[in-house]
Amino acid sequence: MDTRVNTVAAGAPVLPLAGQRALVTGASSGIGAGVARALAAAGATVVLNYVGPDGAARGIVHDIVETGGEALAVEADVSDEAAVRAMFREMFDAFGSIDILVNNAGLQRDASIVEMSLADWRRVIDVNLTGQFLCAREAAREFVRRGVIPDVSNSAGKIICISSVHDVIPWAGHANYAASKGGVQMLMKTLAQELAVHRVRVNGISPGAIKTPINHSSWSTPEKESALLQLIPYGRVGETADVARAAVWLASDHSDYVTGATLYVDGGMTLYPGFEKGG
Repeated sequence: MDTRVNTVAAGAPVLPLAGQRALVTGASSGIGAGVARALAAAGATVVLNYVGPDGAARGIVHDIVETGGEALAVEADVSDEAAVRAMFREMFDAFGSIDILVNNAGLQRDASIVEMSLADWRRVIDVNLTGQFLCAREAAREFVRRGVIPDVSNSAGKIICISSVHDVIPWAGHANYAASKGGVQMLMKTLAQELAVHRVRVNGISPGAIKTPINHSSWSTPEKESALLQLIPYGRVGETADVARAAVWLASDHSDYVTGATLYVDGGMTLYPGFEKGG
């Protein structure tokens, strides 16, 4: 059954992303789910990418539709070129085009460097970095082909690359993850440089510690959260809404002169709090 409905009801206020179509990868939980909900609340039609069981993604679609939005869940492994192309075809068949890509899908397979398998190295790089390349390439092709639609946005398209504070902070025991996020940072900047002439904006968001399932063990008890807060000068662990608000701003024309930038949504984690009282 097709549960999609019009995004903006009659008489509703104009929203910053009204009339725009967004794809969020890895949108069935955590940061991706929060970003998908926020983009929909800002007026965008949202495609939620997921892998595995579809219950969570379809639940978010249901919630968006129930509040007057429009959304669709599409399964695809972002590291698989054919699957990515099929996902974009399904989006274009449903909604005609794309205006916003949020490259969020990612995973961890942690081990010390002496214990890390080649399979775990490759899987993290394939999803976290190659997946962003494949999705960005498909979106960029459509943005360049279509060009700017002035009634929709000042830009031909927006790409937001979700990275991590570990694109600049080394992380022992997570060499594959940190390397993938450092790669995302330079991929984002290079795409921003290349695509600016086409009026395509590419930016990044690098979250710090955010309360999501992937790092639940780091904040699941008061003792663990207290230890984590030693790394966060601002004195609280982040919420998915902190990242989602940044994504809405970067996707909107309010940030129209911003490209090639990374927003560190981290409560000051990248300020190296260990040096607060001297080196």
